[in-house]
Amino acid sequence: MLCPYCGSREDHVLDSREAADGKIIRRRRECKECNRRFTTFEQIEETQLYVVKSNASREPFSRDKVLKGLHLACTGRPVNSSDLEEIADDIERMLYNRLEKEVHSREIGDLVMERLRSLDQVAYVRFASVYKQFEDATEFRDIVNMLTRKSKKETER
Repeated sequence: MLCPYCGSREDHVLDSREAADGKIIRRRRECKECNRRFTTFEQIEETQLYVVKSNASREPFSRDKVLKGLHLACTGRPVNSSDLEEIADDIERMLYNRLEKEVHSREIGDLVMERLRSLDQVAYVRFASVYKQFEDATEFRDIVNMLTRKSKKETER
């Protein structure tokens, strides 16, 4: 670390403390050359994840947009907000753990649909109708039939 006063690279740490709920480390240092003290802060540098949209444009990933979509799909349904927060957290964590800089919007939509299917089937159909851009009632019928077949298979096990 360069001393802000004399430019020396020789210093020692006098004290370290957590700041911002443990997300930042505050270090009090003393320069070995000029004996002056200064403070530095360390924090994790997170890589920005970008979403590649269907029109090939890119925008920063937003957990809030995922959460908003979940809330819209679950409006009026017996679903806890904490469950939706957990789903949004899980999806965000999963995407960042892939260590890729870009993710296609359809992958995010597929993850949301997968989680909604097991949480609430009505919310799943609502989300799917917007996400898959249903054109007519037959597409609704097809997805409801698919859900019915899957739930029959699960109850037979």
